[in-house]
Amino acid sequence: MARVTVEDCIDKVDNRFELVLLAGHRARQISQGAQITIPRDNDKNPVVALREIADETLSPDDLKEDLIHSLQKHVEVDEPESDGQELTDQSGATVSADADEPEENIAFDRMSEEELLAGIEGLVPPEKSDDF
Repeated sequence: MARVTVEDCIDKVDNRFELVLLAGHRARQISQGAQITIPRDNDKNPVVALREIADETLSPDDLKEDLIHSLQKHVEVDEPESDGQELTDQSGATVSADADEPEENIAFDRMSEEELLAGIEGLVPPEKSDDF
């Protein structure tokens, strides 16, 4: 294949924008030392990446998963919970994993509507300045 075009790859990846994202990700992988699956033929990394996609030596789905994984900042790992394990909620209170028994003495901060209105009425609007 002399030169690869988007039309050569569009039947493998339907969306042109997704194709560009996948080829760019693969080109970065190649520049970081990943093994190429086709002969280089003196081509640059983006052309090699597009040729790999066109020749189907790489699965677009695998590239997409790898791209998503590379962009994630925090990867959550699902760990099974053991029976009877105690959990901590956002307020820091310990909650039993057994939800069958209703808990007593649960207190929430509650405010009546009158208290809310009184609090809002007590607010002072900020002073106006010429800066804004």
